[in-house]
Amino acid sequence: MRTLTGFCATLLLFCSAAGAQTPTITDSISLKGVSNPVLSPDGKLVAYHLNETNWDDNAFETEIWIADVAAGTSYQLTNAKKSSTGPQWSPDGKWLAFLSNRSDKQQLYLISPRGGEARQLTKGDTGVNSFRWARDGKRIAFTAADGETDAMKARKKAYGEFTLEDEDYTHSHLWVVDVNPDADKLPEPARLTEGAAYTVQSFAWSPDSTRIAFSAPINPNLNFSDTADLYVLTVADRSVKKLVDSPGSDSGPVWSPDGTQIAFNKNPVAYYLNSRIAVVPAAGGAVRILSEGFDEDIGPEAWGPRGIYFTASLRTYAHLFVLDPASGKATRLSAPNETVNVSFSFDRDFRNAAFHRWDAASYGEAWVTPLDRFAPKRLTRMGDQLADWKLATREVIEWKSQDGTPIEGVLYKPADFDLAKKYPLLVVVHGGPTGVDRAAIFPDRYYPLEKFAAKGALILRPNYRGSAGYGEKFRSLNVRNLGVGDAWDVISGVDFLIAKGWVDRDRVGSMGWSQGGYISAFLTTSSDRFRAISVGAGISNWMTYYVNTDIHPFTRHYLKATPWDDPEIYAKTSPMTYINQAKTPTLIQHGEFDRRVPIPNAYELYQGLQDRGVPARLAVYKGFGHGITKPKELRAVAQHNWEWFLEYIWGEKPEPEKPDPPK
Repeated sequence: MRTLTGFCATLLLFCSAAGAQTPTITDSISLKGVSNPVLSPDGKLVAYHLNETNWDDNAFETEIWIADVAAGTSYQLTNAKKSSTGPQWSPDGKWLAFLSNRSDKQQLYLISPRGGEARQLTKGDTGVNSFRWARDGKRIAFTAADGETDAMKARKKAYGEFTLEDEDYTHSHLWVVDVNPDADKLPEPARLTEGAAYTVQSFAWSPDSTRIAFSAPINPNLNFSDTADLYVLTVADRSVKKLVDSPGSDSGPVWSPDGTQIAFNKNPVAYYLNSRIAVVPAAGGAVRILSEGFDEDIGPEAWGPRGIYFTASLRTYAHLFVLDPASGKATRLSAPNETVNVSFSFDRDFRNAAFHRWDAASYGEAWVTPLDRFAPKRLTRMGDQLADWKLATREVIEWKSQDGTPIEGVLYKPADFDLAKKYPLLVVVHGGPTGVDRAAIFPDRYYPLEKFAAKGALILRPNYRGSAGYGEKFRSLNVRNLGVGDAWDVISGVDFLIAKGWVDRDRVGSMGWSQGGYISAFLTTSSDRFRAISVGAGISNWMTYYVNTDIHPFTRHYLKATPWDDPEIYAKTSPMTYINQAKTPTLIQHGEFDRRVPIPNAYELYQGLQDRGVPARLAVYKGFGHGITKPKELRAVAQHNWEWFLEYIWGEKPEPEKPDPPK
């Protein structure tokens, strides 16, 4: 078993606090967090998101803050209704552009980093999706969805509202707006691309501010995402040239410092295969794959004098790398090993970087570091919110699955863990399947894990086959083996902990959302090992999923067939095939308008369990899609899980739903 070096530090940090208390569900959902740190061109300031919970308006809201690197102080920059997000520095560092939905639609704004009133730059009917400063600082390019055509308006007037599947698309296109902070009136944006041949997604300005490289599939339907190709637009005459036209998605263009090459993310035609960093001459020519020797899913983030920067998962952690375009050699820059480092941004000379970091003993913070030697300086103190909390510890463990495959997972232990005791075990299965659980402190959302740990439970978060961070071969192990191999990995992890003498085998539960919900559904119909299970937005029948989802290629990639070509593999990997074996009390949770895993999956499993006489409860969260994105409904999700496992794992009567007030 591999254990984190920070384990003892975690115990010391969280168990010695005087008057330590267990966070409530409301406490966890109310936690503030930082994200998206963006370093100024001169490296002196960092703009970042501060994310907060607005219980009165039932919303998660974001404002932009500024950290002074030298002084170590921070101040709030934006303060308006709803959210302000996505800050980007002007090349001279005098201005920040950002997006805000403070009006009806998300629009582009400009503000001085010293504060003052923000100036609105756009007022389009459909809002702004994303934007980028030109390197000369005179213009900003942005993408916006097209509005209704005259023909669509006439159709609606004559026939009312309806949609023709795979025909009615709203394409996004590039626009450009001049930036003059002293102007008295709103500038008039100019359209750069148009038509129905493609929809613009990621894009980047050339170093000389004359061209824009962009990625575009043939339409915005996710089923056609693998049609994305790479183009270059000459801004002066709006001429467009296709640079890359090949199978799979080509996205995320990044220009070389001299403007002669473009690096991009060469995505494969299957979800479980590695994406690569590739380069192509900006004038057109042969594509070179640079990262063949790096066994993970990666894409370029920036191109500096030293090479192409990218982040990648390494088992349960994440790190910054730089790729030499000449040799294809990748060098890891961030340290130590057992940290999660993401969202890097760089100053103009690539001397320093700002980033977001977590580990097993620390909540997520914004940091800054020189790049010639990794010596991080913390800029925020979000972890102070947890100072009075008694938290579980986290460590990484490893076991062998049924077929001998090594599997890792993150194990939460109660702060007062006693080797002489046997504990209930709750398994929390991540989504994806190419997600990954990390040995770090994150706020509880769907599942009140800190309350479960304080109640006396061990919590296992397995990185089952298919998870990111372990290479392409590992991510491919559940191809035509979904559910089956995943169940091996979960059950073998349970058995591993039972064999250590830590777990009461009669009190084991499982829960998960999305792919984690599917695996939990598979366990509830194919295994009698669990006392209680929670299925969140999970697949119950791959046939039902396939004909209803908004990403049909996912199933074809993993099962290597349609239901019409190979009904046997769809049956083998579907929880409903085994419904007559089901015995485990099961909570089912689902968003009403989920397109990713449509709600018929929930009703099918619920009815099957009812017909079998298995205790089941179905909670449908009104108005939500695949994720639950508002705090009050998220509190309901967590409360429903708390009640379910309290009853079936601890045998206690559920507490009434009287949410505690935010502190």
